[in-house]
Amino acid sequence: MSINILLVEDDIDLAATIVDYFDMEGVQCDHAANGVHGLNLIEQNTYQVLILDLNLPRLDGLSICQRIREQGNDTPVLMLTARDSLQDKVTGFEKGTDDYLVKPFEIEELMVRVLALSKRRSGQVNQLSLGKLTFNLKSRQAVVGDQPIRLTPTTAKILERLLREQEAPVSREMIAHAIWGDEQPDSNSLKVHIHHLRKQLVAVDADIVLKSEPGQGFVLTKS
Repeated sequence: MSINILLVEDDIDLAATIVDYFDMEGVQCDHAANGVHGLNLIEQNTYQVLILDLNLPRLDGLSICQRIREQGNDTPVLMLTARDSLQDKVTGFEKGTDDYLVKPFEIEELMVRVLALSKRRSGQVNQLSLGKLTFNLKSRQAVVGDQPIRLTPTTAKILERLLREQEAPVSREMIAHAIWGDEQPDSNSLKVHIHHLRKQLVAVDADIVLKSEPGQGFVLTKS
């Protein structure tokens, strides 16, 4: 398997056990012993899963999670914690955590959860970005610097879908399903909305291009 994960854990003995086990299973696991180092590694590298201890020196796990979500990072986060109350978990999910594992735990269960998380992206991000453009998922607003982009509800859905797969083609069928589900309109509707979105991106000099890829669909790339 080709999985690259980050473990941020200040218990060195526990961290060594996890890293060694993952290594035997063919999983590449980087390690940081404090929150600041962990955040730096997240900003410098790409990981499939982040394993964060809740209580960390310098910067705690929830603060790390909140910061990366605000930056648009959708890497799944598994939080390790000794706290198992419902309120603690609710707080964690509000900050952007995807899963919890309460200490002490069986390392085999940790592996199973990591593998499950590695197959998807987190839905906890607050915004998506590419080039000069930032799209706020809560307000459904897109801006380039301080300049808003005029989006209809439909073009906002198209932009979100393309940003989630940024710089990779998204088929016409996938975009249409994200917008209309199984109730597909006439064949020209998507073309009209794509044209409108393309015009808006050009108008605000977003530094990104909406391209048509023959046989593959559409892709957003930096210009």
